Amino acid sequence: MARDNKQAVKKQIDELRRQIRRHDKNYYTLNQPEISDKKYDDLMRRLKELEAAYPQFDKPDSPTRRVGGEVLKGFKTVGHRKKMMSLDNTYSVEELREWDERVHKGLGKKTVEYVVELKIDGVSSNLTYRDGVLSIGATRGDGQSGEDVTLNIKTIDVIPAKLNTDNPPRLIEIRGEVYMEKGHFKVLNKERAKDNDVLFANPRNAAAGSLKLLDTDTVARRRLNFFAHSLGFLEDGDFSTQWEFLQRVKSWGVCVNPHIFLCKNLDEVIELCRKWEDKRDDLEYEIDGMVIKINSFKQQELLGETSKSPRWAVAYKFAAHQATTKILDVAIQVGRTGVLTPVAMLEPVECGGVKISRATLHNFDEIERLGIKLGDRVIIERAGDVIPKIIKAVASVRTGGEKKIKIPAECPQCGSDIVREKEEEVAYRCINPSCPAQLEKGLIHFASRTAMDIEGMGEAAVEEIVKKRMVKDFADIYFLEKKDLLKLPLFKDKKADNLLMAIDKSKNRPLNRLLYGLGIRHIGEKAAYILAERFGSLDKIMSAKVNDFSSIYEIGDVMAESIVEFLKQVKVKHLIDKLNKAGLNTKQPRQQVRNSVLKDKVFVFTGELKGFTRMRAEEVVRQLGGMAASSVSKNTDFVVIGDSPGSKFRRAQALNVKVIDEEEFKKLIGEK
Repeated sequence: MARDNKQAVKKQIDELRRQIRRHDKNYYTLNQPEISDKKYDDLMRRLKELEAAYPQFDKPDSPTRRVGGEVLKGFKTVGHRKKMMSLDNTYSVEELREWDERVHKGLGKKTVEYVVELKIDGVSSNLTYRDGVLSIGATRGDGQSGEDVTLNIKTIDVIPAKLNTDNPPRLIEIRGEVYMEKGHFKVLNKERAKDNDVLFANPRNAAAGSLKLLDTDTVARRRLNFFAHSLGFLEDGDFSTQWEFLQRVKSWGVCVNPHIFLCKNLDEVIELCRKWEDKRDDLEYEIDGMVIKINSFKQQELLGETSKSPRWAVAYKFAAHQATTKILDVAIQVGRTGVLTPVAMLEPVECGGVKISRATLHNFDEIERLGIKLGDRVIIERAGDVIPKIIKAVASVRTGGEKKIKIPAECPQCGSDIVREKEEEVAYRCINPSCPAQLEKGLIHFASRTAMDIEGMGEAAVEEIVKKRMVKDFADIYFLEKKDLLKLPLFKDKKADNLLMAIDKSKNRPLNRLLYGLGIRHIGEKAAYILAERFGSLDKIMSAKVNDFSSIYEIGDVMAESIVEFLKQVKVKHLIDKLNKAGLNTKQPRQQVRNSVLKDKVFVFTGELKGFTRMRAEEVVRQLGGMAASSVSKNTDFVVIGDSPGSKFRRAQALNVKVIDEEEFKKLIGEK
């Protein structure tokens, strides 16, 4: 029985080694990871535990003894004078304290100084300077030797071709991280998406892929960066501490991260780790933890190293920003403006310190761009408090059972048709104003001061009315009774009466207010007024064609199509029928245009007016025989400015158009 158990353990160890080797190749060589760093670290940690518990199965070529990676074909191999090692990781303060205890035990000292640095999520690189001149730039490779990428290294502006010192060491190897800033990474992936190229999973992979290109011009355009962090090898020179090394190479013109700290004890180290875990998203580049090193090089030498990692340094890893998981399903959410958003329902996974079970897919164009399918394994990302998003499908592990994610033909909330108004628009939307998913926000807009002006029907009142399902569309508010309102906590006797009176009063609003309140896409206050004035009644607007609308100068094609698409819906027609039955005014009163100094004059308003809304000021102009325009031209007669006037004011000055303030406008219209 014991033998069977040992064989099972050996089988598990072999499988872990196989998986880790495959992931090493994907990560270090191909720059196309299939799993997150956290998942990889979990595999490595489990292998270390089993090898420690069953030393008879330990092997010298185990991944736990190797740095990872291999030398690529296409680049000359270059050996490192001193092995480039990887760091052991800690994931908690407790693990960090355990490491600190081992350090003190190994040194037999009560006090140890530490240098703490940000752990840049980049590509480990080794720069060799002979007599102060850069001679070789190499990747870490397998730790013993790497790829000679000198020509690519020389494209990185912050890496000096010659050290800025009159007395350089005869030979020095300076180690650090080549990285790509977040902004440059986004631009690069956007360009690759346009060219239908495979997207990089993160800035680290983008930097690694760029550093190993054979075309130096392309590398230069990628705008890579570099931070030095360690001394590799030194001939004819002397440093006594890590802090001294960093300050000296910085004076030589080598770029060193500005956020480096000298700590007297572990408590100071822990405080820094906590502080920077909160601040990591404020940086222009990715960090995935902190690196803690013993400052004294003599103490480093005393502690030594294992076959893979130094005992005198450790990484404190932050909660992962990325994780890998599986898409179990895709739910379609309908937003308050009718936009459909696909949301991936995920196999729960830890990411960024929290359990993630769903992530936004943004829109269906994004699904197409990423090539994501139902059942895919995907890489998700969560930065700070940002909603998790899927950044990449791991196509290499597909089984063939994955399915295409389809765009719904109808709204999942109300069954109405789904519209994509233009090819270049990414959003699919439900344009039914009575859609339950849109009703609350839509009703708040309908009752607002610039629409139907129903006093007392603010956000709190609408929320209660909708929540209790007292209304299914805008028209239902006109059939509310006092007994209905009294069931709600917000309404007492008088408040219920006041709201019902305000609702009844709103029935007499002019047509332009009703049109605006309906929330037709692209139709604002001004367009609603123009439509109401031009057609005179809702019946005429309902029977008009696209050309009837687009022929109006201020309307145009996009608005015209939006109006027709909205009004042709069966549910919209049903809503308007109910509004008619409720007794709402659906006509625009004809304004009696008076003879005045404004007759045939063109006005443009800019800035914030104190005594008028923009809409009301334009309405007054029209009532007095003038015309209101939205842009300034040589045909403009007056530009009326309020507080903080914009570009229209400057254009008026350039065209010598008469500019007046709000007080002068009031005098023109006969108000004091």
